[in-house]
Amino acid sequence: MIRVLVVDDEALIRTGFQHILNAAGDIEVVAAVSGRQALAEVGRLHPDVVLLDIRMPDVDGLTILERIRALPSPPVVAMLTTFDTDEYVAAALRMGAAGFLLKDTDPEHLALQVRTLAADGVVLSPKVTSTVVDGYLAGRTRSTEAVDRLSAREREILVLLADGLSNGDIAARLYLGVGTVKDHVSAILTKLRVTGRVQAALVAERAGLLRGER
Repeated sequence: MIRVLVVDDEALIRTGFQHILNAAGDIEVVAAVSGRQALAEVGRLHPDVVLLDIRMPDVDGLTILERIRALPSPPVVAMLTTFDTDEYVAAALRMGAAGFLLKDTDPEHLALQVRTLAADGVVLSPKVTSTVVDGYLAGRTRSTEAVDRLSAREREILVLLADGLSNGDIAARLYLGVGTVKDHVSAILTKLRVTGRVQAALVAERAGLLRGER
């Protein structure tokens, strides 16, 4: 079972996500709480995935994200937002969020996205805009130059990573060992000068790899 903690200031959102995910069969929402309870529940329940509202009136979602990421073995955290151009999204990605979902995500896709997160995959709302990408990449090495540092195999793996595949999925697709894929992913992150898979996916998008431009 994939253990999920839902953190949102709106009870209706919490209840809706809880019902949708619990119906999936392989996912259990271990708690659905407001922001003030989030850190205590992460420490008590040790969820695999946290779905965290990026804006809450009682406590800042970015503050919670920072504190969760500082834990010894932090869960995967994806941000929930109603704003596809929310300036907070770029900050959350820089701080290590595994992606973000809009709160009006199609219920049929929600469980799939949680499974992807649990498998260390990348989850970005289809409504990710150039504003978000530019906000994350501002001031960093140009994406095209960064991608040019990669080998042909590393670019191939980067595209699959950006499509949301886990290391195991990539290994099966390319007939490689999982350990080999992990080594390649580590090299990709180092060469792109990013700290996580979502950041690497954004570089791939900006460089045109996902649209077949390179």
